[in-house]
Amino acid sequence: MRVLIACEESQAVCAAFRERGHEAYSCDIQECSGGHPEWHILGDVKDWLGEGWDLIIAHPPCTYLSNMGANHLYMGTERIKRQNDVFRLMNEDRIRAAIKARDFFFAMLNAPCSKVAVENPIPSSIWQLPPPTQMIQPYFFGEPYKKKTYLWLRGLKPLQATDVVEPTGLWVDGGHAKTTKMQTFGFRDSKKRAKTFHGIAQAMAEQWG
Repeated sequence: MRVLIACEESQAVCAAFRERGHEAYSCDIQECSGGHPEWHILGDVKDWLGEGWDLIIAHPPCTYLSNMGANHLYMGTERIKRQNDVFRLMNEDRIRAAIKARDFFFAMLNAPCSKVAVENPIPSSIWQLPPPTQMIQPYFFGEPYKKKTYLWLRGLKPLQATDVVEPTGLWVDGGHAKTTKMQTFGFRDSKKRAKTFHGIAQAMAEQWG
């Protein structure tokens, strides 16, 4: 299969498909960190969507679309004296960036390919993304962490859990870490937060390849 892994610089998913003999390429505007630049397309993935891929797996940036980032849409508050109402001021730059991110998400989901998977965390309802096909967690695939992730699938079957383990930590602090006894990992480093876990990458390659 010819496989494109969009918005991936770590090459975790790309390598999993390569291990199984597929012609897989990662693509990102950043240099790859996975050690295989010969498998990496450096540039805007939108320019490469129509290259006759058998499968596209996309990890579009979630900064502006995620539920966790929704509060950043607001800058402050003002009060209307006549009605004594309080309203929040919208951050117009943030909204424009989110609209651009939403358009990019749909470009991935509607890519000219018969098999497409788009991965993102919980999106804000403001942007009215379509319902996801399924929700997965790292601990479904042998990684002892909680990090709720949604998959939007076209032409693919939902991923089946391969090794369910007991979660021992939160990979990303969703705002509730103080009310749990779980340690939070990967919270400060954005690349670490966005990491595709080995178990999930392996499941994608085994089940979709």
